[in-house]
Amino acid sequence: MGLFAYLRLVRAGYVLAREGAFSLTEGQGIKGPAATAIWFARLIERPSVRKTGRVERLSAALQKLGPTYVKLGQLLATRADIVGPVVAKDLANLQDKMPPFDQTLVPAILEEALGEKATTLTEVSGPVAAASIAQVHSAQLVDSNGTPQKVAIKLLRPDVEVRFKKDLASLKAAAGFFELIAPKAKRLKPKDIVETLERSAILEMDLRMEAAAISELYDNTKDDEGFEIPTIHWPQTGRNVMVTSWMDGIPIRDHEAIDKAGLDRKKIAKELMQHFLRHAIRDGYFHADMHPGNLFVDPKTGHVRAVDFGIMGRIGKPEQKFLAEILYGFIRRDYRHISQLHFDIGYVPKHQSVDDFAQSLRAIGEPLVGRTANEISMAKVLAQLLDNTALFEMEARTELVMLQKNMVLVEGVARTLDPELNIWEVSEPIVSKWVKRNVGPIGIAEEARDTGVALYSAAKKVPLLVQRYEAMLDQAEKDRANPPFFMRTWFTVLVVGLMIAVGAAAIKTLV
Repeated sequence: MGLFAYLRLVRAGYVLAREGAFSLTEGQGIKGPAATAIWFARLIERPSVRKTGRVERLSAALQKLGPTYVKLGQLLATRADIVGPVVAKDLANLQDKMPPFDQTLVPAILEEALGEKATTLTEVSGPVAAASIAQVHSAQLVDSNGTPQKVAIKLLRPDVEVRFKKDLASLKAAAGFFELIAPKAKRLKPKDIVETLERSAILEMDLRMEAAAISELYDNTKDDEGFEIPTIHWPQTGRNVMVTSWMDGIPIRDHEAIDKAGLDRKKIAKELMQHFLRHAIRDGYFHADMHPGNLFVDPKTGHVRAVDFGIMGRIGKPEQKFLAEILYGFIRRDYRHISQLHFDIGYVPKHQSVDDFAQSLRAIGEPLVGRTANEISMAKVLAQLLDNTALFEMEARTELVMLQKNMVLVEGVARTLDPELNIWEVSEPIVSKWVKRNVGPIGIAEEARDTGVALYSAAKKVPLLVQRYEAMLDQAEKDRANPPFFMRTWFTVLVVGLMIAVGAAAIKTLV
C-alpha cells in the first residue's frame, strides 16, 4: 500500500477521536496498551460532542469521513465478535444520511447518462433522500402516448467511485496491519470484511445492478401478498441513473399515522418478519438493508412496501437449509441437532465436541422459550454467541454477513411495531413449511433429481476425458520414442563430455 493510504488512515483516526467515536469503548472491559491508546485519543475529543449520545457521535464521525466509512460501520453492526455486542447494537442504529449534492448538476447528469431519453423526465424535484452513495428525486415520466406518471430517479454522487477507491486502499492497509500485530485476529478475517465491503460498493455504484436486483426480487415475490416493491423503467436506467415507479406510503416508523389509518401494527410486524424469512429461506435472495427509512406501509391495505435495493443478500442452498433447520431446531428446542448442523456444514472444527456445543446453544435458547421480544436482551444473546465463537473456534462466515445484519434490522423494526412480538411463534409457520417440504418426500425427490442431473452432466464429460487421457498417453509414447531436439542435443553434449573426460583421464594415466 502507498504512503497516502496510511496518511488517510491516520486522518480517519483523528476524525474518529475528535468526534468522540471512541466513547463506544466505554464499559467494554478494554485493558492494557489498547486502553491507554484510547485514553490518549480521547484527549482531543471536542467538548461539545460529550453532550450527544454515543450513536450520534459515531454517526457524525463516519459521515465526516465519507461514504466508505458509513458502509463499514453498517457492516460491522453484524460483527459482534469483533466490536462487541453493545457497539454492534449502536452500529445497527446507524442511518445512511448525507447532505445532498448540488441540484444544478442533475440536468447534466441525466443528459450524459440517458441522452435523448432524458427529455422524457420532467418536473424533477429537489432531493427527497440523500445517502452516502446516491440520492433520490421525484419526477414525471412522459410515455410515448404523452401520459405522465410519477417516478423516482436515483442518481450516483459525482466522483463517489474515486473516493471509495482511496478509502478502500486505506482500509486494506489497516486490515493487513491488524493481522500483523495481532495474529490471533486472523480468525476474525478483517481482510474479508474489507473485501465484502468492496464487493458491496462495486455493486452499489452501478445502478444497473440495483435495477437487476429489483427485477429478480420482483419475480420472486410477485405472488406474495402483502409485500410490494417498485418496477424498473429500463429505457431511463444507466450506470449512474435509475428510474423506478414511485412508492407512496406511511413511513413504517410513523406509528401514529399507522394507527390513524386504522391499520393493525401487530399484523404488520408479524408479516414483515415472515416476508424476510420467506425471501431468505425460500429464495436465498433478500433485501439486506431493511432499516425503517427503507420501509413504508400502504395506508389502504397495510401491505409492506420496500425501497432502496442497493444492498442485497444472497445465500446458497446449504446456507438456506442451515438457516431453516437452525430456526426449526430452536423452535423445537433440539439443541443437539443444531449443534450437529454446525459441524456438518463446517462452521465448527471437527475436533470440538458436538455435545458441548449443544450445551452452549441450550444456554442461549432456553431463556428465550415462551418469552416476548421485549423480555429478550439481544445484547446478552449476542454476548453469549460471541463467547461461543471464541470458545469453539468458529470462524466468521462472510457469506452470512448480510443475513445477520438484516435479521437485526428487521427484528428491530418489528419490535417497535409490536413490543410483544414472539419471534419464534412468528417464524414457525414459514420455517416448518420449508423444512417439511424440503426434508420430506418432495424435497428428497428434488434432491435426487438434482443429483441425477449432476451425475448425468458428469457422465457426458467422461468420453471427452478418456479421449484427452488417451491423447496424453500417445504424446508421451511419441516423446519417449522421439525426444524433442533440445533434449537430444543436451544428451549428445553430455555423452561427448563424458567421453572427453574419460579420454583425458586415460591420457593422464599413461603419461
